[in-house]
Amino acid sequence: MSFHRMWAELLPVGRSSASGGYRRYAWTGADADCRAWFREQAEARGLTYELDRNGNQWAWLGDPAAGNAVVTGSHLDSVPDGGAFDGPLGVVSAFAALDELRARGARLTRPVGIVNFGDEEGARFGLACVGSRLTAGALTVEQAHRLTDGDGITLPQAMENAGYDPDAIGPDPERLARIGAFVELHVEQGRALDLSGDRIGIASAIWPHGRWRFDFRGEANHAGTTRLADRRDPMLSYAETVLAARREAELAGAVATFGKISVEPNGVNAIPSLVRGWLDSRAADQESLDTVVGGVEKAAREYATAHGVDLDVVRESFTPVVEFDHALRDELARILGSDTEGNDAGGSGAELKVPVLGTGAGHDAGILSGRIPTAMLFVRNPTGVSHSPAEYAAEDDCVAGVSALADALEGLACT
Repeated sequence: MSFHRMWAELLPVGRSSASGGYRRYAWTGADADCRAWFREQAEARGLTYELDRNGNQWAWLGDPAAGNAVVTGSHLDSVPDGGAFDGPLGVVSAFAALDELRARGARLTRPVGIVNFGDEEGARFGLACVGSRLTAGALTVEQAHRLTDGDGITLPQAMENAGYDPDAIGPDPERLARIGAFVELHVEQGRALDLSGDRIGIASAIWPHGRWRFDFRGEANHAGTTRLADRRDPMLSYAETVLAARREAELAGAVATFGKISVEPNGVNAIPSLVRGWLDSRAADQESLDTVVGGVEKAAREYATAHGVDLDVVRESFTPVVEFDHALRDELARILGSDTEGNDAGGSGAELKVPVLGTGAGHDAGILSGRIPTAMLFVRNPTGVSHSPAEYAAEDDCVAGVSALADALEGLACT
């Protein structure tokens, strides 16, 4: 089957021998290798290959200018030391599903496209879904040009170094106008399907989520000669804030994570002058999310005051709740033999062949949902682990995902 061959080809690209995880960052050598792989797959199948103004890659069967196209795909980049499945499963499955449609002799009445959106994870420039945000007009050109990586390289510089034109980026309404439906297949980032015993699920909504930067500013001093009482140590306030985030999330039934930290001067024998931490928080509804983030900030300011530390809080990104297109979701449910009646909240009754579930993870499909009808399919993840080298989906479940996606494409594009 084409899925296995493609998966084996892509598996080594950008993989760290030290961690076993992936380091496929935007506009790097590993990213270029992934892009070359995508183009090769498109051309090997006789598909029309396109690179849009924002660096997103497209492969078309049929004339995209005809409009009302059905598009599938995902992304190929990764978080630092991420897993093999988050993103690539959707792209590989898209090509494999198209192969299956051709093997079935399906006669398409709508164009079908496959897309690889650039810089979905935001690992290099700190903002997720850059490619789809630019395309949808959810990120301005000015904002994009100000994005900088940890080495001080701007997004325009990185694109130019990789051979792309940064002056061309921006909204792409003409391209979006071609698309009648976008269906993204993704490994589930959680254990709902494992717990229900299902291989495939349909997404109902993406939780509201965002990233906040907490800058704790104290006073650098000698770690061995400065009395505890004389210190203005921002690390203490930061550490207490991390614990506060856990408490607030538990109280609200949400999640909150400080997963990235920067320390200055970052010396073993020096009291820090600056501790910068990034909070990622997500909840099932906006009110719960506001409660968590507000509670974390309130606690952080109290801890900062107690330790003589200054605090700035900056919201770096935010995505409100995304309700996937109900008509498209219900059509997928019909095609795959399910009924979503009465399950808008993401519940799954015993009578459902394909359960409907919400997710706390952001996706390109969520960004595009404000402009075009979008939907998502999930493939079972037996451990729920994601953004880690331990991320996994069983081979049989991946194959089931390809078949489900092929059924969805046939049902949508052959009517």
